[in-house]
Amino acid sequence: MTTYILRHGQTNYSKRYLVNGDPTKQILLTDEGRQSLGLVWSAVPLRSVATWLTSEFPRARQTALLLMGVPSPEPIVDARLNELDYGDFEGKPFLEYAAWLDAHGPGQCPPGAVESQREGIRRMLTGVLAALEPPGPRVLVGHGLLLSVLHWHRNRATDEAMPLFFPEAPYVEPLVLLDDELPLLVTELMDDLDSAALREITAGDDASILRIGEGPAVATVDPVSPSHSPDKKDLPHA
Repeated sequence: MTTYILRHGQTNYSKRYLVNGDPTKQILLTDEGRQSLGLVWSAVPLRSVATWLTSEFPRARQTALLLMGVPSPEPIVDARLNELDYGDFEGKPFLEYAAWLDAHGPGQCPPGAVESQREGIRRMLTGVLAALEPPGPRVLVGHGLLLSVLHWHRNRATDEAMPLFFPEAPYVEPLVLLDDELPLLVTELMDDLDSAALREITAGDDASILRIGEGPAVATVDPVSPSHSPDKKDLPHA
C-alpha cells in the first residue's frame, strides 16, 4: 500500500511567513490555497483512499476535508502531526525564530515553547510511522517542517548530516511512500536525530559546532514579512 504525505494549502500566515504553532488559532486556507488543491486530484487517486490523517490544526483539517469530498469517512486527527510549538515567537515572522534558532541550536526549547526543533521533528515522525496502522492507501496532511524534513531526506547527499534549516516544502505536493519504505525512512531520520543529539552533548555550549552546513533557505512555516529590515533578508526562512 501507499501513503501520500502533503503540506496543507496556503494560508494568510504562510503567505507572509508568519509562524503558527498554536492549533487553537483559526487560520484557514486562502482562495489561492483552496484552488491549489485541484492539483492533488491529478497526482493522487483520491477515490481509492481508505484513510485520511491530519494534524489538529484547522488549515490541515480543512485541506483534508476539501480533498475528501462527500461522502467520506472522518479523518483521523493525530496531535503528533502538529506543527512545531514556537512559544513566544507565535504569530511573528519566521526570520525572528530563525535568528533565535541559529543562535541557540535545534536542541534548545524556545522561550514559552514545550519542545525544541529536534523534539518536534521526532514527534512528527512518530505520527508518520503510526499512519501505517490504519488501512491504505492513505493521505496524510501535515505541515511545513515535516514535509521539509522528508523532502530533504529524499534528496540528501551521501553521508549528509541533518541541517539546522531545510529547503521550504511546497504546498499540496504529495510525497509518495510505499509501506515498506516508510519505516526505513523514519528509522534513518530518527538515527539522524540521535546523532545530532550526541553532537550537541559533545559540543557543549559551542553552538557553532551544531550548525552543520549553511544550506539553502528553509522551512518550517510561512513567507517573509515585507517589514523586515535589509539586514535580515538573507536569514533562512520558511
